[in-house]
Amino acid sequence: MSPFHLTRTLPEDATGAALRADVLDGLTRTPKTLPPKWFYDAHGSELFDRITELPEYYPTRAEREILLGRAAEIAAASGARTLVELGSGSSDKTRHLLDAMPELHAYVPVDVSESALRQAGEALVAERPGLEVHALIADFTAGIRLPETPGPRLVAFLGGTIGNLVPEERAAFLTSVRALLAPGDALLLGTDLVKDEAVLVAAYDDAAGVTAAFNKNVLSVMNRELGADFDPGAFEHVALWDAEREWIEMRLRSRTAQTVKVPALDLAVDFAAGEELRTEVSAKFRREGVTAELAAAGLDLTHWWTDAEGRFALSLSVAG
Repeated sequence: MSPFHLTRTLPEDATGAALRADVLDGLTRTPKTLPPKWFYDAHGSELFDRITELPEYYPTRAEREILLGRAAEIAAASGARTLVELGSGSSDKTRHLLDAMPELHAYVPVDVSESALRQAGEALVAERPGLEVHALIADFTAGIRLPETPGPRLVAFLGGTIGNLVPEERAAFLTSVRALLAPGDALLLGTDLVKDEAVLVAAYDDAAGVTAAFNKNVLSVMNRELGADFDPGAFEHVALWDAEREWIEMRLRSRTAQTVKVPALDLAVDFAAGEELRTEVSAKFRREGVTAELAAAGLDLTHWWTDAEGRFALSLSVAG
């Protein structure tokens, strides 16, 4: 049997259907919103890779520092024989864990991108004889069914991506993850931590303007996929810190009063001058809050690791 398996649980047009539904819902709300997953077409992914290398953007470096320094501890604490990664992308960060898990039997990357899964999966089985890769083309926020692989399982959700979910969405997500786990299985969760406002805002509004281009890319996605006529130059990038909710918001602010047409949805959208479209929430966390949210989902936080500056945390929690 081949060590690389690719399973599609996402219908062929699921991405297009989800985009149409999200845009129709988000652009007819008050205030207007869009979910951040639509940043990530090929160009958006390239821009985000550039963001992770910017001096202002610390989360990727901080998480990598923890993974490099603590991978052996994570592997030992989990005892995992199967590693499941949600939103795996290129699986680059995961290699630090895989290097520390020589007894690992199976790796299950889960992503909506077939090309990313195929490229990463085929490379991993070539590098690691004996490792089975069961790639799932799936939307992990909509619930998934894992393949039959040996336990214990370690589910990894890295990058601080959980911060893109508002509290009710986080609760539903963590509950769905807990449902995937047998007693003794574990969740490895990456969370960006609350810190100085200036540091946080700079990470989402860099001097080179890369994050601004990334934010505006969602307009280009709608233009290409839905025939919309957004003019990216008619919007400006905004990043602000909401101290009450402890999250960063990214928004696009309309420079003028304008009407945008979205032919695929038979929709005309009016923007007032200065009106803002929220494109991302990025929540920041404290240890006590993470512990409480995990506990509410039936997960017991047992390990907590941060980078040397205390900017980012990886936590390990176990299903009872």
